[in-house]
Amino acid sequence: MTEPRLEDFPARTFDKLRYGDTDRQGHVNNAVFATFMETGRTSVFHNPEASLTRPGHSFVIARLTIDFKAEILWPGRVEIGTCVTAIGRSSVTFFQALFQDQKCVATGQSVVVQVAAETRRSALLDDAARATLTKLLAQPA
Repeated sequence: MTEPRLEDFPARTFDKLRYGDTDRQGHVNNAVFATFMETGRTSVFHNPEASLTRPGHSFVIARLTIDFKAEILWPGRVEIGTCVTAIGRSSVTFFQALFQDQKCVATGQSVVVQVAAETRRSALLDDAARATLTKLLAQPA
């Protein structure tokens, strides 16, 4: 299996590394990797050009796995690649990768479910959300 490249992802963003992200070993703490992936997902959900969030609904994470490949070092920035690998009735599965200096440092998969605020139960994705998510379908390395 080849390593993913940032160019493989239809949605891309970044986060600036903060000194406070580091741990006693001098690298970015592994818990912060999940935060970087959250940045990638939320940039998809709250994209001003095609927001997936509709009134009375929100998205909650149901599953997250992360494979750590290398450490991230401060200072600098981390690039975040995000794509959709599956669209369900009320859920979406993302594949993401984190990069520092063009090197893949982690990959992850997450399942996110749309829920209705009133019932706190899963809610069907509408046609507009499906159309937006379909544009992000990919199967990177």
